[in-house]
Amino acid sequence: MLISGWTHPLSLLRDELVQLEYEGYIIPEKVTERISMLHPVYDAYNEKKILAIYAELENLPRDPEFDFIQPNELEEIKKERPAGPRQLPLALNDKDLLDRFRGAWAGRAAGCALGKPVEGLGMRGHGDMNGREAIRYYLKNRGHWELDYYFSGSDTGDGIKLGCPLSWRENIKFMEPDDDIHYSLIGLKVLEEKGPDFQWYDIPDTWNSSLPYKFICTAETQAILNYNLVRPLRLRDLPAEIIPVTAAFTRRHNNPYRERIGAQIRADGWAYACAGNPELAAEYAWRDACWTHTANGIYGEMFVAAVIAAAFVESSPDKLVEIGLSEIPRHCRLSAAIREALTWIPDCTTFEDFMPRLEKRYAGMHAGHAVNNALIVMMSLFYGQMNCDRTIGIAVMGGLDTDCNGATAGSIAGAAAGYRNLGGKLVAPLNDTIKPLVFGFQEITMKELAERTLAVHQKVKAYADKH
Repeated sequence: MLISGWTHPLSLLRDELVQLEYEGYIIPEKVTERISMLHPVYDAYNEKKILAIYAELENLPRDPEFDFIQPNELEEIKKERPAGPRQLPLALNDKDLLDRFRGAWAGRAAGCALGKPVEGLGMRGHGDMNGREAIRYYLKNRGHWELDYYFSGSDTGDGIKLGCPLSWRENIKFMEPDDDIHYSLIGLKVLEEKGPDFQWYDIPDTWNSSLPYKFICTAETQAILNYNLVRPLRLRDLPAEIIPVTAAFTRRHNNPYRERIGAQIRADGWAYACAGNPELAAEYAWRDACWTHTANGIYGEMFVAAVIAAAFVESSPDKLVEIGLSEIPRHCRLSAAIREALTWIPDCTTFEDFMPRLEKRYAGMHAGHAVNNALIVMMSLFYGQMNCDRTIGIAVMGGLDTDCNGATAGSIAGAAAGYRNLGGKLVAPLNDTIKPLVFGFQEITMKELAERTLAVHQKVKAYADKH
């Protein structure tokens, strides 16, 4: 079945080859040559040629040197985890916890808003410069290096024009629509409406009723399309278990983006509800990720969810990262990458010393991959020393997927600090307001989100205590 959602089928096929190699499969040279011979325009929807090549990609041999263990199912993932605390003592009363939730929402919104105008620049770079270098060049031309406030959209004649003017320092008054915020709201909505024992299929059902399709990207576009192909709208009144839709199909069919960052940015709603319980946060993250992503795409969300949940108790970057690692397979690519990058930090005085190592190590990796972006978030916690503004700024200055990384770093730092102790300059210009494109959340304050998150957290905690 030749169905595409994010881009045309030939582009999906080309990305599929990259993804298969990353998964340890050996691609025959003749297949690569056949794809290179296809016309980029006239063969973009050539079903006969493209499906014939997909057929050749079935049952590929594995590279015998590929020794990562990367299951997709939760119980298998749990068997491959290292030891971990699983649950932490959460010694916060409701008033303090409410403050932490508001800090987490505010940190996420501020990080997203800071990185949003340079997302394209961070991923694609400018001229001969990579994303990080292009961001530094842009800021220095405007006398704003290092980054400590929102980007100016001023034109200095350097040929770089930013997008998202509502998030420029000249204009910013609220958090504008962005998928990094939308998915956090979806997590809250699912828990409010479906409860702590929600199932994975409750999430695509909620997307269908809450998110405009055009604001869903890459892996998510393909997965929701796959879901709706099998679970048509007229069958919504039937239980999902009697309809032949599986997470294994939705995450895998025509989806070469299955190990990119899309799930990693969706961890927050689950993590807030599971404050102090990194194991349950990771499990909820798995339910969210398992139908859109595989392997490291899943682990990215589980790792981030565990870190955020732990940040309501711990504030040490070392401890937070170890707790995150304890909820993903010890022998997966993401775990190996994080542990290797941790060894760079003592030798790198600043994030600008750290980033060239990351860029060299992952030079061939897509700028929207889960692994390289997770490393930027991780290093921002260390070099930002968990100061919210500084941590967010470093995550954005690191380049790659800037709004995603700024949002995640801000969420972690905000959860650890709480709203009263955030300080800095980035939160105030948002006027405590988010204006997303999630039905039912068209305009909402972070204060209200914190209150609703506290109510959900209490339900989740009661549920977890019984189970």
